[in-house]
Amino acid sequence: MHEKFLFEYAVIRIMPRVEREEFLNVGIILFCAKQKYLQSIFIVDEDKIRSFAPKIEIEELVANLQAFERISAGVPGSGSIGKYDQASRFRWLTATRSTIIQCSKVHPGFCNDAAETLSKLQRQLVL
Repeated sequence: MHEKFLFEYAVIRIMPRVEREEFLNVGIILFCAKQKYLQSIFIVDEDKIRSFAPKIEIEELVANLQAFERISAGVPGSGSIGKYDQASRFRWLTATRSTIIQCSKVHPGFCNDAAETLSKLQRQLVL
């Protein structure tokens, strides 16, 4: 039997008008400490986003989501937050904020393979 590992995830959302509390799911961030895994992925469906928020700057949105990915990965160019350990980066990225890019509440689960679970959650919650 395969060992199950605790993971945490949040849905990455765009919320063009925070005061309306309307959002569109665009990605997932998943953290699994035992597998030393932290990754975020996103899909920008421009037609879907434009139907939801016609005035949104797609290029700016993509740049911000790419920064989110870089911080998750902790790669060079991810700023001072990208230098934190994985757990701290996950907590920082999923913290409550009032910006166009927000995360859902953090949800726990158990998985065998964090990367496979990330893809599954993306199919279920974003696509």
